[in-house]
Amino acid sequence: MPPLVLLLVFPGFQAIDLAGPLQAFATAAEEGGPLYRIRVASLPGGAIRGTGPLDILSEPLAALDGEIDTLIVPGGPGVEAAAADPAHVAAVAALAATSRRVCSVCTGAFLLAAAGLLDGRQACTHWRAAATLAARHPRVRVNPEPIYLRDDNVYTSAGVSAGIDLALALIDEDAGAACAGEVARRLVVHVRRPGGQSQYSDVLRMQNAGVATFATLLADIAARPGLAWRTQDMAQASGQSLRSFYRKFVDATGERPAAAVERIRVECAGALLGSTSLGLKDVARRSGFASEQGMRRAFVRVSGRLPSAVRRPGDS
Repeated sequence: MPPLVLLLVFPGFQAIDLAGPLQAFATAAEEGGPLYRIRVASLPGGAIRGTGPLDILSEPLAALDGEIDTLIVPGGPGVEAAAADPAHVAAVAALAATSRRVCSVCTGAFLLAAAGLLDGRQACTHWRAAATLAARHPRVRVNPEPIYLRDDNVYTSAGVSAGIDLALALIDEDAGAACAGEVARRLVVHVRRPGGQSQYSDVLRMQNAGVATFATLLADIAARPGLAWRTQDMAQASGQSLRSFYRKFVDATGERPAAAVERIRVECAGALLGSTSLGLKDVARRSGFASEQGMRRAFVRVSGRLPSAVRRPGDS
């Protein structure tokens, strides 16, 4: 039988933390044949209320039999109560003992931590909850930066869309990059983000800072980083004079136009390095750098790291 992916819900789970990974695995099963069996369970079974007016039908844990391949625990406002409930904590510990790998999405990490599954491990969660996780569970080595982390067979991820990124990485492990890529395409995921990518997107930060004035321009640069994107090109695309554009762009985003383009290109290159096996020369070209050397220098300037630090494991 195909391996079982079990999603464990509790009252007050975050709907998208559940639905994102669930749909990714379901789509993989459609694309790659019967890759997975997918079940949603809870302690009592029946309808479980998530965030908003959303109920999901779940199986009672007592009705489950057989080994679990992948256990996924979503987050949500109800995780506080679940992590303080001995029955939920004991259930997670017992399920993890029979699972090949154990995963949390967003604040689901609190339930894993309460069950002792993160002791001595690196773990991440949504950036807003990272300090609280570290304070409550000092034996957990909390890293607030990545969108997802793996420590042995335990995976933790940041919030919301990062659950989809984690699911795609697991599908890649199981069925290969081609299957994971097709799932991403079906889900209309713009780019498969590597786990080491920061939760803090430079493109989003600058879009937020520039509000509507430069949001479209910044999105266009991120979508087509290989174009020249000279300052005069950016000014023309924004319908402004060169002098006016430069001043307004710096005031709005806190970045010089050329520095902003470099930062976006580094982010795009990091995504390619973490999600593909492309060589450094091809990554540099696709990201808009004139050479590998230029890309390396930009990485060091922007992130303090070399491109090899974000290379997908197993790729050269």
